[in-house]
Amino acid sequence: TESKYHRHGGNLKTRSSELGSAVSGSSLTTVLPASSTVKKSKVLSSESREELAKQAKETKEERRARIDGRHRYLISRLADGIDLSEQQVEETIISDDKFQLIEQFFAPSGLKKLLFFYQDVLQQKSNASLRPDASTNNLPQKNLFITMGSTEDFTGTCAFFLRTSDEVITASNVSQEVNFGMFDCANGNILQGLEFFLSQIMIPALKSQQNWGAVKEGLKNRQIQEFLYAVDKFVGTLSSSRQNIEDKIQLTKVDIDVYVRNLQNPSDYITAG
Repeated sequence: TESKYHRHGGNLKTRSSELGSAVSGSSLTTVLPASSTVKKSKVLSSESREELAKQAKETKEERRARIDGRHRYLISRLADGIDLSEQQVEETIISDDKFQLIEQFFAPSGLKKLLFFYQDVLQQKSNASLRPDASTNNLPQKNLFITMGSTEDFTGTCAFFLRTSDEVITASNVSQEVNFGMFDCANGNILQGLEFFLSQIMIPALKSQQNWGAVKEGLKNRQIQEFLYAVDKFVGTLSSSRQNIEDKIQLTKVDIDVYVRNLQNPSDYITAG
């Protein structure tokens, strides 16, 4: 502007006005400090978090109000099996984003199984975002959660409920229509957990079973005997597979140095072969 003034005399006021107009246009927003925008963003973020927390609390209370004898049966079985209090299990269930799977399990012709995993899950510290280096500190913590069994790695304990029919599950028939079981998968050893569950729990229970429904002969029936034999054979296969994976079967080590130390020419190779 000063250059324009020196060259054109009294044009300083005009040029200054033009500059002011230009600044008041698109450039002004980029010149202003960003602190006001950041503060507004933080306020909005805080309000959003409060709204989400409010919605989550309302959802939990709505689910809590829907808990009846069927849910109490599941909660009591889980609490006994996993060694948690019934209150802890209830809070976990009503907070789970897969809570609807329980309702689908109870429905007529509903889900055939309902799975829960109880295992270490990485938990991020709430103040991790405040660290100057923006690093996070993840700590393993045992959590109980509902799962379909196909999206999370199984590394702990699996508690499962199985339906025995397609009838609607009610508070009066839940103990007859739903079976409960657990198997352990410590350190991710699924084969060992399944082998133990079948060999130590299921097979003894089947072999002591007296009532086989329409099969009046019971354990004397040839088909039932074949079935039990097949289960025994399957458990044996699991055991062999587990031992192979764990390198329990080892080939004998052979010292070949005595055969190769004096190899000098092709005829020695033929002799060694």
